Amino acid sequence: MELSLAWRLFKRELQQGQLLLIILAITLAVLSVSGLARVSERLQVAITGQASQFIAADRIIDSPVKIDAAILTNAEDLGLKHVTNMQFNSMVYSGDKFQLVTVRAVETGYPLKGDIELTSGKTKALPQAGEIWFETRLGGLLGYPKSIELGNSEFVLSNEISRLPDAGFNPFASSPVVLMRMEDVAKTGVIQPGSRVTYLYQFAGDEASLTAFEQSVKPLLNSTQRWVDVQSGDSPIAGAVKRAERFLLLASLMGIALACAAIGIAAQRYCQRHYDVVAMLKTFGASAKQIRLLFGTHLLLVTLMGIVLGLIGGVLLDFGISYLLPPEIAAYSPPLTRPLLLGVSTGLISAFMFSAYPLMRLLAIPPLRVLQRQLEGLQLGMWLHLLLSLGAMALLGYLYSQSWALTLTVVAAVLLLGVLLSVLGFVMIRLGHSVGIKTTNPLQLALAGLRRRARQNAVQLVGFSAALVLLLTILALRQDLLNEWQKQLPENAPNYFLVNIAPDDAKPLNDFMTAKGIVATDIYPVIRGRLTQINGEALISNEQSEAGEKGRVGISRELNLTWRNTLPANNELLEGHFNQAADEVSVESGVADRLGIAIGDKLTYVIDNQELTVKVASIRAVHWETLQPNFFMIFTQEALAPFAYTSMASFYLNDQTTNSQATNDQSTNDPATSGQALSADGTPKDAVILALIQQFPTISIIDVGAMVGQLRQIIEQVSLSLTLVLALVLLASALVLIAQTEAGMATRQRELAVLRTFGASGWLLRSATGLEFALLGGIAGVLAVIVAEFALYLLKTQVFELNVYMHWPWWGIAPVSGALIVALLGVWRCRQLLSQSCSELLKAGS
Repeated sequence: MELSLAWRLFKRELQQGQLLLIILAITLAVLSVSGLARVSERLQVAITGQASQFIAADRIIDSPVKIDAAILTNAEDLGLKHVTNMQFNSMVYSGDKFQLVTVRAVETGYPLKGDIELTSGKTKALPQAGEIWFETRLGGLLGYPKSIELGNSEFVLSNEISRLPDAGFNPFASSPVVLMRMEDVAKTGVIQPGSRVTYLYQFAGDEASLTAFEQSVKPLLNSTQRWVDVQSGDSPIAGAVKRAERFLLLASLMGIALACAAIGIAAQRYCQRHYDVVAMLKTFGASAKQIRLLFGTHLLLVTLMGIVLGLIGGVLLDFGISYLLPPEIAAYSPPLTRPLLLGVSTGLISAFMFSAYPLMRLLAIPPLRVLQRQLEGLQLGMWLHLLLSLGAMALLGYLYSQSWALTLTVVAAVLLLGVLLSVLGFVMIRLGHSVGIKTTNPLQLALAGLRRRARQNAVQLVGFSAALVLLLTILALRQDLLNEWQKQLPENAPNYFLVNIAPDDAKPLNDFMTAKGIVATDIYPVIRGRLTQINGEALISNEQSEAGEKGRVGISRELNLTWRNTLPANNELLEGHFNQAADEVSVESGVADRLGIAIGDKLTYVIDNQELTVKVASIRAVHWETLQPNFFMIFTQEALAPFAYTSMASFYLNDQTTNSQATNDQSTNDPATSGQALSADGTPKDAVILALIQQFPTISIIDVGAMVGQLRQIIEQVSLSLTLVLALVLLASALVLIAQTEAGMATRQRELAVLRTFGASGWLLRSATGLEFALLGGIAGVLAVIVAEFALYLLKTQVFELNVYMHWPWWGIAPVSGALIVALLGVWRCRQLLSQSCSELLKAGS
């Protein structure tokens, strides 16, 4: 009987539109979360997939020895593709010329991700047996012979390598790379017991299989073996990928917070509209159990309807967005399971936890309300509503992001907004005592309405402020991330590095660059040295520590040291002062944390069998993701003056096929140079590099142009991803603003009827309504700036590692924008009420 009554009442209220607002709110919640989750997961998978081309695989095990065959069997059982590569150094010979090279021996199937870039184009093929592919600079050093000797065998030089997909970025790895087949290694006789070889086991497959493989294999690796992925720091895209994924997670968390605010507002409005209904039902003898069943059934049906509509909308949103994405991103399609489950969970948890407090107040309405409408029954503590709301938001946030830092930041921002709104609401209520309806002018009428509806306005400000906070936070983070990436890769970012520059070659090299119109960047001296003591305490290796020896674990390899008088552009001074005295050194913050180094500590190095002791003067943060030379330790020139050194530099060479200076140069009209990239003086780029190799045979030239191009492509895709997510948040914010404006329409209708009865003109009512909404929007804008600045401080310092600064223009733009947007929405929504006569308003409100 009760269920039948509940169903009949549900259908009637659905037809009358009384349930529309809460259904819209739940639909918005589920659509925002499932749609954003699906889109952001697609973008995350695509970004990671594109970035994985930097390591030619999804995952790598880097080991100095062969790994257990059972690990490879495990990978095969999980359906993962895998290849085994070897890397070692050896000498190659051609006639009376010889050169140290880095040999990459690969199996069929390499590369699992990306392509090998030859000077003739991209390919997935490998050298034939008895062939070697070589980097261009090796050809220049050896005079482009037809074959070379490697160990006991002779190999044909068949193709020039422009870049290997997993070449990485290490300007200190100065030896040219050659590529050969794995099966050809044995006949060279180079690999002997005790030879230093690096084995690279590369794996590719779906994310679930990779995760299972990682969980089973990582505990088996020892200290000499490394597990590598695109976020391990070995890839130049690692920092961009990490920050992009955090941004996408944050945007989705903001969507959850937005949806929760909408549901809470809608639920409160729904319950308030049914206070009189509950009082009448109790008057006619309905039991508490019957009333609970009635409204519980309504809430369940509304929730299910909102979830279904939201899931459909989320899927349609994903399909629509996928058509706007570039093909290389749209091709990635992660499973729908998680976004759908997350959408259902969001609908159920948010609907019940955000509706619990308003529903409890509704069920506590006394029957006497039919005579005294001001009665609202039991006044339950707001602490319970706050606890339920924050609990639901934190639970949903962590379920989605698996990040306490992001979740707690959003919760902290919500708490601050709640505190500010509570203070504002208290002030407005105090000012609202004994305020009547004054019609002398629009501003006075607007202020009177604002104070009189203090409680309702405080609730409305939750939605308005929340939407503006989300917009400001997402806009600021997106712009900061894009600016950060733009700094890493400016238009003329160096695409060639010069290593092993002898002091005697510095001036001739500078003359060569000047003649060719090429501007080189800073020259960094490079000296190899080992850190042996900290404050007189000898350092031990990881192996010694694992063997039980006591002491401070140091860096068990030589470091590349440099000197510099000024702080490098891609470094940030955290503590102390940059090198001023001869016995001072600046230390990178990561190494300082790892080794427990502080300002004033004395560090002892061994360089060329000589000891050098210096004092730590500063700690620096280094942006390792920039394609620039970076150093753990930077000294003064006086400190390193006694030691021999070589230098390194970088320069940009135009890759475009046209050049304004070369266009008018008759010497460049040779068809042989047509379509080639030109230097500033019109010389083809390849000719410049060849001339540089021939004139300075001891200088190693590293071409990172292909890497820079690929990195820029990834950054462009990431930028597009951030823009799309921002558009989704904008859409969700607009829907919440509209839903929030809807919440106060019934009260306004009654007030407008009274004002019309007392003779208020249409112009006065329209002006007062617009001003009232504008004041609400302006207040919401001020609150949003305060909360957004607080949230951005937490996010930039704890999550994104970005520079913190105040957004002063917001203090003017946000209140004005909030006032205009909310005023337009309010007047648009009230337009029908404002155009009705007094009798029509009274009839509609009865």
